[in-house]
Amino acid sequence: MEEAAKKKMLRHFTYGLYAITVAEDGFYNAFTANWLSQASFEPPMLMLSVENDSHSISIIRRTKAFSVNVFASGQRELAGQLGRSYFRNPQKLEGLNYRLGTNGCPVLLDTLGWLECRLTGEIEAGDSTVFIAEIVEAGVLNEGMPLTMAEAGFRHSG
Repeated sequence: MEEAAKKKMLRHFTYGLYAITVAEDGFYNAFTANWLSQASFEPPMLMLSVENDSHSISIIRRTKAFSVNVFASGQRELAGQLGRSYFRNPQKLEGLNYRLGTNGCPVLLDTLGWLECRLTGEIEAGDSTVFIAEIVEAGVLNEGMPLTMAEAGFRHSG
């Protein structure tokens, strides 16, 4: 396979940026994700890819819950902050406006809105795991356009 061609084509994929929040026994965390997509209309489901070395992956597996918060255009700095490793930045939510959703996960109040999800399955996918989840609650917080990888200038190696 021609590596340069593969990278170029994968970088043409369009991605949004999302804050995934988790909770367990009074502990809260968030991370930035972009490999997320709707998977089903009925029931409403989505799929989320999470790196296997993520701090939050075991929390998702144990609690069977997470929330998706949709970053607004212009929230590049927040997406970058939450995208840093938990091990280097364990207090990611400090100073952020949030409340807890019905599933116990933080809802970031300065984003466009949120989806609360209940895990229904997972699939191994190389260095990541793809979670399949049913959307059990949703809310709109603000109007605007969503933040994209293109706007943020973030890039995957492909």
